[in-house]
Amino acid sequence: MRARARLTLAAPPPDPFGEHRRARFHARLQLLGGRFDFETDSARLLRIVRLAYAALPPHKLGMPVPRFRVKLVLTPGKRAARRPRDEPPPVRPLAGAGMLCGALGGASFVSLSAPQRAALIVVSQDLLRYAYHVRYELLEFAVYVLAARVQGLVPLHGACLGHAGHGILLVGPSGAGKSTLVLQCLLEGLEFLAEDSVLVKPQGLLATGVANFVHLRPDALRFIDRGSRAALLRRTTMIHRRSGVAKLEIDLRREPYRLAAAPLRISAVVFLSSRPASPGALLTPLRRSTALRRLAAQQRYASQQPGWSVFRRQLARLPAYELQRAGHPREAVQALRGLLSASSSRSGNDHRSHAAMASRRRAGPGATSAGTRVHVRHAPR
Repeated sequence: MRARARLTLAAPPPDPFGEHRRARFHARLQLLGGRFDFETDSARLLRIVRLAYAALPPHKLGMPVPRFRVKLVLTPGKRAARRPRDEPPPVRPLAGAGMLCGALGGASFVSLSAPQRAALIVVSQDLLRYAYHVRYELLEFAVYVLAARVQGLVPLHGACLGHAGHGILLVGPSGAGKSTLVLQCLLEGLEFLAEDSVLVKPQGLLATGVANFVHLRPDALRFIDRGSRAALLRRTTMIHRRSGVAKLEIDLRREPYRLAAAPLRISAVVFLSSRPASPGALLTPLRRSTALRRLAAQQRYASQQPGWSVFRRQLARLPAYELQRAGHPREAVQALRGLLSASSSRSGNDHRSHAAMASRRRAGPGATSAGTRVHVRHAPR
């Protein structure tokens, strides 16, 4: 019987790491302002990628569009002992030598390098029974961090909805009703950008996100009429967060929902409150200093990123509000519609004002947009 050759550093095989082996499956998807090339030898891992990112609007934040490479590898693994809540080990974040890593114990981890615009995701066979955690804690970790760091985007924990290119940033603590409000806004015809994670280009406050799912507590269905509820449940699965909360995961990539076809320009910030609204006080304006202080307190990770100071200065120019909890989410939707209408009106007025100023500059001093000359009285010096 021939002895098995030992692998040593002195005599390694031609491709010991599989660097030059071509993957069987590929998916090229444009999201979060970049073009992502996913590659894997596992059909099951490819399904997880497509479940997360297929059929999304191809957002661009500028030119050239950055390219990213994400490789997913499935490795053999012994079936792990069942944990008390039947979930994988928690993710352990690690960093060093310019690399970021999230390890789930055993042989499963994600490692990425922003300068290389690349990530490696290794999934053990036994972890596939936790497909939601693979998607949410490994795949999304790689995609969001690469997109944010390479493009200089500010990563926010919040939601974003909009209309006609304008968006409202919704932020608030868990339990404030963000997901319930987001779904009601979609049922009322607003455009969906993101429910949980929003990436913002600091210059110009252009926001992008992944408009795939909304996660809803089952008891929130009481606010939805019977016909819409039946349609929702046909495209819903139940997921379990590490907090122990069970939520409905609703796929929004089919009619009748409207996904934002392009990044939205943030025109207002709304802080959600769990306090019941008093009569006539559903939407309350906030002072600029109060809004910025709240935002920094609720976005501790984002406030440590390089683009935060520019983002903060830009955001200080926008109106900010507190939205208290209404008797029915539909009332809150009408309040948000009013903010979006006001933003569209301001944008239209600004455009007309700039056009009129340009016309007067072309016509010379003392000219109106109609071309007639008027007398200009100069103030005494």
